[in-house]
Amino acid sequence: MNNIEKCAVCHGQEFDTFLEVKDYMITQEQFTIVECKNCGFHFTNPIPEENQIGEYYKSEEYISHSSTKKGVINFLYNVVRNHTLKQKVKWIKNTTGGRRLLDIGSGTGHFLKTANENGFSGYGIEPDDDARSFAHKEHHIRSCAQEELYKIDTKSVDVITMWHVLEHVYHLEKDIEEIHRILNSSGKLFIAVPNMGSYDAKYYGEFWAAYDVPRHLYHFQKTDISKLFLKKGFALEKVIPMRFDSYYVSMLSEKYKKRFSLFGFVIGFISNMKAKKNGYSSQVYVFEKK
Repeated sequence: MNNIEKCAVCHGQEFDTFLEVKDYMITQEQFTIVECKNCGFHFTNPIPEENQIGEYYKSEEYISHSSTKKGVINFLYNVVRNHTLKQKVKWIKNTTGGRRLLDIGSGTGHFLKTANENGFSGYGIEPDDDARSFAHKEHHIRSCAQEELYKIDTKSVDVITMWHVLEHVYHLEKDIEEIHRILNSSGKLFIAVPNMGSYDAKYYGEFWAAYDVPRHLYHFQKTDISKLFLKKGFALEKVIPMRFDSYYVSMLSEKYKKRFSLFGFVIGFISNMKAKKNGYSSQVYVFEKK
């Protein structure tokens, strides 16, 4: 296991245990989430070694690398995904006029397929071999291995998207610096991450599905992500809610608690109603280069 010795946001080196969480998705192993004593940022610590963490993604249960419709939760996820893919493209079109798009963590290529069908010239970065093969075979998407990120020409991209990817990035600060380098001067960066400050996160505690340890290395709130990107040369332009996520995450959390999954609809609805105070279960942060 890799023990993280400094906070990515403030570089503090003293942490308190925040929560003990099980990997309910695959291994049932227990992991610890810590809180930085200096700035309050939360992250999983320790984490699997970089050459081992891929094993924690090898399951059909891991929906972002799969198109399975088995079970009511996965079926509903796929139905909603078709709507949200179009919504994401609309958000980008309304924010930037550029068409050169890089999707980091492009998975099986569903988003890039939709984006390219709507006038973008997009390709992806995806560390998983199977996901890249699926994207190429099923969606005719060009996606590259993780190391190709560091070879992209400076200021060659108009818009970069990371849909529920930042929380997985092993070398967080290094990759943010690379993103700043390759994005053009007027480029936009779209980042969707779970919000551990949301009502559903607080309601479910250790059972909150969006903790998703150890695949989720970091657990963000708005203040965390704003500080992190500010010090790397980005300014937060706006925050966009992802209203459907509270329902999916809450249903999955109910499954982990071994209760009736559809009760999660109620908690998801309450979470959205309380989002003015707590923020939504997942939020998209739109950044511009300073």
